Amino acid sequence: QVQLVESGGGLVQPGGSLRLSCAASGSIFRINAMGWYRQAPGKQRDLVATVISGGITNYADSVKGRFTISRDNAKNTVYLQMNSLKPEDTAVYYCNADLVPSTSHFSQTYWGQGTQVTVSS
Repeated sequence: QVQLVESGGGLVQPGGSLRLSCAASGSIFRINAMGWYRQAPGKQRDLVATVISGGITNYADSVKGRFTISRDNAKNTVYLQMNSLKPEDTAVYYCNADLVPSTSHFSQTYWGQGTQVTVSS
């Protein structure tokens, strides 16, 4: 079965940096896109950044210029480099992948379990 496993979350002071990683494993035929979403308490889950197979990236306005998403296709891994972190970045960050399992003919969406990012002094 396909699984997404995140790592790299933690506590950091404002202005600091963190790097999140998410590795997709299992029987995967093709990954169309991978990305990161986040959800703060009492708020909806919002897009942070995505990258598609061709390398095109998309960022939420709130993180442009501070966050960088990248992808290692050979390792089925996506990264999120977060710089100049702000308290409002505090949330649970979820890895997302739109992919085609080896046992299927169409794409499906998978989510990681989430990793906590806390920005506080």
